[in-house]
Amino acid sequence: MKALVIDDTLTSMAVICAQLRKIGIEPISASDGTAGIEAFKEHRPDLVLLDVIMPGIDGYETAKRIRQLERDGEWTPILFLTASTSDEDLERGIAVGGDDFLVKPMSEIVLTAKVRAMQRMAQMRYSLVLLTRRLDEANRELIRLSSVDGLTDIANRRQFDEFLTREWARGIRSAAPLSLLMCDVDFFKQYNDHYGHPAGDECLKVVAKTLQGGVRRPADLTARYGGEEFAVVLPDTDLPGAEQVAEEMRRALENLAMPHAGSLLGLVSISIGVACTVPKRENGSVAQLIADADAALYRAKQAGRNRVLVASEELLS
Repeated sequence: MKALVIDDTLTSMAVICAQLRKIGIEPISASDGTAGIEAFKEHRPDLVLLDVIMPGIDGYETAKRIRQLERDGEWTPILFLTASTSDEDLERGIAVGGDDFLVKPMSEIVLTAKVRAMQRMAQMRYSLVLLTRRLDEANRELIRLSSVDGLTDIANRRQFDEFLTREWARGIRSAAPLSLLMCDVDFFKQYNDHYGHPAGDECLKVVAKTLQGGVRRPADLTARYGGEEFAVVLPDTDLPGAEQVAEEMRRALENLAMPHAGSLLGLVSISIGVACTVPKRENGSVAQLIADADAALYRAKQAGRNRVLVASEELLS
């Protein structure tokens, strides 16, 4: 442990430093406030013992500036060294960031007791800071887990719903198009029946990774909608752009050539329905956008699967 001693009286400085060494603390000395502030910057001590009356800036101003140098979460105990213990002095010392007072001349026993008390307080505070950081990390992980699908490691249905609702509200403000892809793995029940559920899980992971690889921007979201169905939200994307993304995703999965004995194609494939709208407060809703994309997906499966169909008035009529 290091202690910064700031005192313009050489005799007092020597006595305090000697006493600190006796209790296993390394002293760092400075003869005035300005030098003390520079020493604090350089050494980042665990404790500061600070004379109140000094030439130049006094102890109160020095303590105030030291507090301003501390980083977020840091706290360095400051003990004022003073011959005055008036209520006003105590009040001012605490106000500028001091923690306690040592009255000159001081006994070795009192100095040791006060320093040990500050050590314990610093250690307890450090432990509390560590605990708080761990709790913050745990909370962040819980939030992440609550929004991520456990099997595929992409967004889950909850995150999808929240994200699409947010993007709908943003689209109302910006009058920008919002596109949605609804994707379904073709003949997935037959895949599970033929290869088994563990293989089916691995198949869904590959599909999720392929879809995730097909999004181009951080603003896009790929989610597992449920079972073998996936959804992709494309903000600020018009219908031709969304159709192109969907076709690239369909082709990317087809090019993997994953065997599927229960499929007419003989390979794992997906059908995709695409819908797009410019969100408005009236004459439209998130539910309608989902329904349109889902209807286009249904028609794609009816038309033979492994294809992309775009929601249009003709298709939805």
